[in-house]
Order: sequence, then structure tokens, then C-alpha cells
Amino acid sequence: MLSPVSRRHLVVRDIPRTELEIVDRFPSLGVATIHEAQGRTGSIAPNIQAIQRGASVAGNAVTVLSHPGDNMMIHAAIEVCREGDILVVTNDGPSTHGMFGELLATSLRTRGVRGLVIDAGVRDVAELRTMGFPVWTRHVSPLGTEKETPGSVNVPVTIGGVTVRPGDLVCADDDGVVIVPRETVDDCLAASEERLEREKEKRTRLAAGELTLDMDGIREKLTRLGVEFVDRAPDE
Repeated sequence: MLSPVSRRHLVVRDIPRTELEIVDRFPSLGVATIHEAQGRTGSIAPNIQAIQRGASVAGNAVTVLSHPGDNMMIHAAIEVCREGDILVVTNDGPSTHGMFGELLATSLRTRGVRGLVIDAGVRDVAELRTMGFPVWTRHVSPLGTEKETPGSVNVPVTIGGVTVRPGDLVCADDDGVVIVPRETVDDCLAASEERLEREKEKRTRLAAGELTLDMDGIREKLTRLGVEFVDRAPDE
């Protein structure tokens, strides 16, 4: 979808990026943990899904705003991509076209790009899986594209209900995609790692037989809400 930016068509070459030493600490945290740690925000629509299983990536967003059925701006974006980026592609209207495939993935991989998130379609899925290039997409489609309509690279875009700005952090795995605003990356990292430590302790207690019903205070909450625990169902 088109975000509220200027109608000028731009290819912005230089964008802010988070250092890869920090970015590389995110994939092991997991998208669900990151989403929870930043206040249950940043998760893009669940109908944008992975075409593969087991991939977990994080990278700096390079954004693309294209026209439906036209992938010219993806080609333009490749030139400005750097090691550790993730390409985020949207359109100024709905599109089911296969805007991305094996050849573009080969070019992106050569530049160190870690994956693609696209609110449209992709094709060459078998080849993308074989080469191990991670993709999260709304559609899979053989429909080809034109290269006629201008758009922009590295402007704010909206994908799956979430605004993504150039240089924001993109995290994606089997659970979906979450966006971390660049200015909150450090805080989100600290909160996510803290949450994982708490979960590690909780996992140990659960393995020992404790119940979340008691650990998380759910039993007391149920009682306050009027839920009764009885040994047998009352007679009809």
C-alpha cells in the first residue's frame, strides 16, 4: 500500500542502518518473543507467510514501493542493497503477480541480502527453496510482470498493516514477520533477551511439574472472575 509520502519517485541510496553485530543477535530470539517484548506491536498481517520452513533472519529494511504487476523498482533497489539487508516490497495497489523469482534472488544474495518480504506474489518457488533464499509473501503466482511504471526505493511503506521505514529492523521466521523501529532496536533487544531468560527458568519449572495455572496467577484470576473448581459436575 502507498504510505503518506511525496508523489515524487525516488531511489534513496543512503539510509541509516543498525550495526550487524546487533542485528545478528535477533534471529535466535524468535519473532514471537520480539513481538511480545516490544509490547505486542510490529507484527505484519499473518497472510504474508514463509514459502520455506526453518528460516530465521534479521536485517535492515530496504523498502520498495512498486506498481501492481510491475517489478521495475525491485531491479532498481538491488543496486542500493548492502550486506545484512532485507528487501521489503509493497505496491500502490493490490497485486497477485509473481514479482520476484530465482534470478532476482541470485542477484540479491550476491549483495548479501538476507531475504525478502513482499506484499504481492513470487514465483520459482522450488528454485528459491533449493537455493535457500528466505521469502515471506502474500501470494505464489506464475503471472509475469512489466517494467514500465515508476515507483520509489527507500521511502516509508505500509505492509500488512505496519509502517516500515528504511533502516528499520526486519525479523522473520516460521511464525511470521515483525518490524522493530530502528530507534528502539537496543531497547527491544534487551527486553527480548530478558524475556528469554525468564522463559528458560519457567521451562525448568514446567518440566518439574509445576502448572502455569499457579505460576502465572491464573487460578486466582479465574476465582475472581467467578470460575469454580469442583470435583464433579453438579447434577442437572
